[in-house]
Amino acid sequence: MDRQPISREGYDKIKEEVRLLEDVEIPKITQAIADARAEGDLRENAEYHAQREAQGMTQAKINQLKSKLNECYIVDRATLPKGVVTFGSRVTVKDLSDGTVETYEFVGPGEEDYSGDVMKILTTSPLATGMMNKKIGDKVEVSVPRGKLSYEVTGINDGS
Repeated sequence: MDRQPISREGYDKIKEEVRLLEDVEIPKITQAIADARAEGDLRENAEYHAQREAQGMTQAKINQLKSKLNECYIVDRATLPKGVVTFGSRVTVKDLSDGTVETYEFVGPGEEDYSGDVMKILTTSPLATGMMNKKIGDKVEVSVPRGKLSYEVTGINDGS
């Protein structure tokens, strides 16, 4: 798998989540397991089994987040080319089928947010992949599960 770009902020956010899980949640669960174990017969101890399950799920979440971090590289947006769609660009597009205008920001793992006026979508999404390196005025056709979408790039805010 190709490594994915991520901003310093996005990387730090995921790293902090891992730290909280490792330094706060796992010790809490470990203590709860010890407390439940002290209650006696483990075969009939629902609390013990629930905490063991929580421990496994929390460890799986930690492993998933660490794997995500290992698959990323931090991008300094200031070094990216201007005037073309790249990682971190905020792109305004016109849907050529109905004339609606939408704005997207292309982000890395853990930074996506589909609510609000500007949808933050992964750079690995079909839409972002199709728009990479395009300029204002370029037309883009993107294949998505429900068919083909046609857009015209009407604006690029690359932070400059």
